[in-house]
Amino acid sequence: MAKMVFIERDGTAREVEAPIGASVLEIAHHNGIDIEGACEGSLACSTCHVIVDPEWYDLLIEASEDEEDMLDLAANLTATSRLGCQIVITEELDGLTVRLPAARRNLLLG
Repeated sequence: MAKMVFIERDGTAREVEAPIGASVLEIAHHNGIDIEGACEGSLACSTCHVIVDPEWYDLLIEASEDEEDMLDLAANLTATSRLGCQIVITEELDGLTVRLPAARRNLLLG
């Protein structure tokens, strides 16, 4: 079992267990972290947008073109922004730190 850290919108750091093979979105939901995931991880929205700590970003598998397209819709986009549904925990990502963006946008709700 790996660990990961979510930096919440108020700056609070929460370390949680992160099962190998689970997505950041699934881990957030399991631990009551405030990430929406309106499309339930089907890569059809940007509501699970997270900002990956720069020291971890290069360890991630490169974003697909579909993920890049969805990220274009995210609020507060940064150079290390990713979708939580597309980050799957591996042993190499034990300790991964992500920050929740200050604002979010849900185009599914209008």
